[in-house]
Amino acid sequence: MKARQGLAYGALGLPLAFVALPLYVVLPNHYASAFGVPLATLGALLLAARLLDAVADPWIGRWADGWFAHSARRLLAIAAVAAVVLALGFQGLFFPPDGFRQGSALLAWCAAMLAVTYLAYSVLAVIHQAWGARLGGAAQERARIVAWREGLALAGVLVASVLPSVAGLGWASGVFAITLALGLLALARAPQPQIGIAQGSPSMALPLRNPAFLRLLAIYLVNGIASAVPATLVLFFIADRLEAKAFEPLFLASYFAAGALSMPLWVRAVRKLGLARAWLVGMVLAIVAFVWAMGLGAGDVVGYTLVCIASGVALGADLALPGALLAGAIRQAGHGERLEGAYFGWWNFATKLNLALAAGIALPLLAAFGYTPGARDADALQALTLAYCLLPCALKAVAVLLLWSLWLRQPEGRAEQALLRTSADPA
Repeated sequence: MKARQGLAYGALGLPLAFVALPLYVVLPNHYASAFGVPLATLGALLLAARLLDAVADPWIGRWADGWFAHSARRLLAIAAVAAVVLALGFQGLFFPPDGFRQGSALLAWCAAMLAVTYLAYSVLAVIHQAWGARLGGAAQERARIVAWREGLALAGVLVASVLPSVAGLGWASGVFAITLALGLLALARAPQPQIGIAQGSPSMALPLRNPAFLRLLAIYLVNGIASAVPATLVLFFIADRLEAKAFEPLFLASYFAAGALSMPLWVRAVRKLGLARAWLVGMVLAIVAFVWAMGLGAGDVVGYTLVCIASGVALGADLALPGALLAGAIRQAGHGERLEGAYFGWWNFATKLNLALAAGIALPLLAAFGYTPGARDADALQALTLAYCLLPCALKAVAVLLLWSLWLRQPEGRAEQALLRTSADPA
């Protein structure tokens, strides 16, 4: 894939990233500070909305496989409708009408906008991911395709995380709508996926009968929760533990820029280590970074910037490599150019379950231990530090063990390593 083609395919990832991690980073802080919504209530609301949306993803994946059976023009028309709904939902989420700015009315409005925004996002995300998976290729080429999508998504995460602090939520919403339109126009000029279903009808349940997919999904789920917990708590950690709210744009920019710039490094690592082993290295790097963060306190701006850079590089592995592993598992099962939508429907279900569990567990847990935004007492800050640093490390360690036992020690992992040895043999 040439750079121009990669840019055309991956461009849609930039605006879609506004609805991924930044929404979980910015939204709780915005509703807690601007509207006074309690953390426990926010956690429960985000959990319920995300679970409802996640349940819909396998169905959206099934429908997407049907959409791929027709022309690319029809596929893009469906994506355009979803994009309009998504832009309106995003705007409404951060700017509720005057009659919906307090009490139960605010919570009802937030829940409705979350549902609309997430469902429209799911349609676009599944189409985009399945499009890339249908382009095919060997391990390094699959990693390169995913890296274009996720690298531009990280650029979007960077913009979405920093823009509200610098220019305000109004500007962020406008930039989101414009880049969404440009991303769709670029996708229309990207390399075309295979259109049509190879055989039979799309099945929503067939991916769940693939043992390799189930093992990969379990690893992805545990690792995803480990990544989502600090993403949910990062603004609280910066403001209260580090007392460095003024440096928030620097920290977020360092994290996401490091992730985006590390993408080519991880693609090269795939050639040397293979997809699974490269991902394992990224997990270990994340553990090291968050262990280091446990020792930081008020005013440790330089130290936390280095933590952001290291964990950002680890994030690059989390974003570029699992999707490439999934694309390979789909083809190895004989489901290529037929069931990508169904697979990515379940994949996105796991992604949203990660974020929902992170918000639904971490925020109420912090509230139960006495932490509230703005707290300065030692016990509350200790609870925040343990939730932000120690819990992700423990979960990442479990993910490392699962990746080793459920993938690297299985036929899929052994086959990848054998292929690497063969390609490295000069003979």
